[in-house]
Amino acid sequence: MKNQFIDRNLVLFNVLFATSIVIANVLAGKVVMIGSFVIPAAVVMYAFSFLFTDIIHEKYGKEEAKRTVQYGFIAQVFASIMIYLGMLLPVAPFAADTQAAYEILLGQNYRFVLASLAAYLVSQHVDVYVFSLLKKRTSDRHKWLRNNVSTFTSQLLDTTIFITIAFAGTVPNLWVMVLSQFVIKMALALLDTPVFYLLTRLTDTKQQVNNQNPLDA
Repeated sequence: MKNQFIDRNLVLFNVLFATSIVIANVLAGKVVMIGSFVIPAAVVMYAFSFLFTDIIHEKYGKEEAKRTVQYGFIAQVFASIMIYLGMLLPVAPFAADTQAAYEILLGQNYRFVLASLAAYLVSQHVDVYVFSLLKKRTSDRHKWLRNNVSTFTSQLLDTTIFITIAFAGTVPNLWVMVLSQFVIKMALALLDTPVFYLLTRLTDTKQQVNNQNPLDA
């Protein structure tokens, strides 16, 4: 019964991870302003994905975190295919204006798709690697350190790779875009640290309860 409880939590975190990835891609067309920074809304949503991989890594180990990253990649590819097929479907004559809105919001050119997938694969695997390395060195101590350092490192790579592939040759001063997005991502990573502690502690508490009362799980 204990394993069933753990599996339910793992499934939930995987679902939340995949959802954050897919929603981030859907919201890529919306541009928002946070303070003086102008960034895609996807930056905010995508930050949650690193939180969930860190929670899975902390609670279930490196291999489960790597598996989550693989599932997320499949979810992204599948969602992109479904969105593209939806764009190809013939629109009803009385709703022709919705097709243009659909294409503006959800239609992505090949550079953006390639940039997103490349940045995802590199950054998420680096996140898992750095988190694992720090966890081996710190054991059960300094969870904030591995949570933030792994996220900072992977987010810098994610931002650099995505912006370089997506905008090289079309936008001057790419480093300004990289820096502004990275600053926002660092702030979000710091803000999610208490959530990381809370969710890992809650799963610890529930596992202890189920260890004491296995028939109630």
